[in-house]
Amino acid sequence: MRTQRQVVDYSLQKRAVLRDLLAGRIGTYDVCDASPYLKNAARFHGEPTDQRCPICRSENLIHVHYIYGDELKQSAGQARTRAELPVLAMTLREFQVFVVEVCPGCDWNHLVEQFLLGRDGLAGGTEDAAEQETASGPTPRRRREAQR
Repeated sequence: MRTQRQVVDYSLQKRAVLRDLLAGRIGTYDVCDASPYLKNAARFHGEPTDQRCPICRSENLIHVHYIYGDELKQSAGQARTRAELPVLAMTLREFQVFVVEVCPGCDWNHLVEQFLLGRDGLAGGTEDAAEQETASGPTPRRRREAQR
């Protein structure tokens, strides 16, 4: 997605959690605690991946994309498919996306990344071009159309 910016990757945090799990400092029940809402979002809105679950190693992980932003109003906090994100990015100025990985088998879940999307990230976006046009006056073609 070309408007994606301010990406935060949580892979180091994930490795630390897995290291603590393997060292016995935390238990499996502490990390395999996906809520029923998250599991339903993974089932209906998730994107399957080729990555195996780091806990049970029997299921592939599913990525769920949650969206948040002021312009979303009632839709804030909803899970969306990856295909819906570019459409939203062209219609909204700015919103945050949180990507959570979920294992449907053992309920492992972890925040993978977070990023911003929206028209504000476009260089020379549609609003900027419209403002530049009004500041410089009508284009020559428009002048010719006005004279007719």
